[in-house]
Parts: sequence; structure tokens; C-alpha cells
Amino acid sequence: MADNSVTLVGNITRDLELRYTANGRGVASFGLAVSRRYQVNGEWQEQTSFFNVVAWGTTGENAAASLHKGSRVIVTGRLEQREYQTREGEKRTAIEVVADELGPSLRWATAQVERTTRTTEGGQGGQGGAPSGAPSGANRPSAEPYYGGDEEPF
Repeated sequence: MADNSVTLVGNITRDLELRYTANGRGVASFGLAVSRRYQVNGEWQEQTSFFNVVAWGTTGENAAASLHKGSRVIVTGRLEQREYQTREGEKRTAIEVVADELGPSLRWATAQVERTTRTTEGGQGGQGGAPSGAPSGANRPSAEPYYGGDEEPF
């Protein structure tokens, strides 16, 4: 069986954007810059790759509360491809990293870890349920959901 897993270490390029689906499931998105250095004929070269990262449920909510632009993070997850249509009607393809786990890199920094309480909403047993204080139902923000549904768009 083929496995699609990726681990990236890089810097967040923009503040995390946290949105909620119609049923109150959180989804955070952010950009990640991953750089590598190598030598060519004794001279150092640097190459930077940019990735869009999506984190669902409590992972996304916790990331949005903890991380910000410039933070060095470790992301493990999988690559996913999705198609969408622009406002002009053009078909586009996006490849994103769907994060299963993420956290701060401690190579050049320290972090305080604060455990959150798991909540159960809709019988999900704490998997993807909104934490206390998260919008749900009538008091949800008026912004459109990130993907317009409760499930990942893949």
C-alpha cells in the first residue's frame, strides 16, 4: 500500500487564518517556507520552497491560538490535491499539506505547552469537536466556511 506522508520544518509566512464550517468544525490555513542550503563549487546556495498548510479540527484551532507569522514549526501530514474554479470560471489545481500534527520547532526556541481539555460535540469523542468558547450554531461568525462543508474537500 502506498503511503503519502510528509514532514516539513520551516517558518510560517503569514498569520494563521481560522475559519469554521457550517457545523462549527475549525480549519486553520497558513503558508510555510522551507529552506535548504547546499554548496556548489564552494559557494553556499539557498533554495526556498513554499507550501500551503491546512489543519482541521482542534489541531487547527490550537495552532491558530499558539502560532504566528515567523514561527519555526514542524508539520507532519499528507499531500492532497484539490480542484476549484476561480470567479472567472477557470479551473485550477492546488496541492496542500493537510497537517496531522504540528508544533513549534525547539531547535532555536523554547515553548510553553498548555494542555487543553477535550470536548465532545455531536458524539465525536473529542475528535474535531469545537473547544469551549468556539463559535457554533447561531453565534458562528458570518464569514463563509473555508471549504463550504464539514468534510475535507478531498
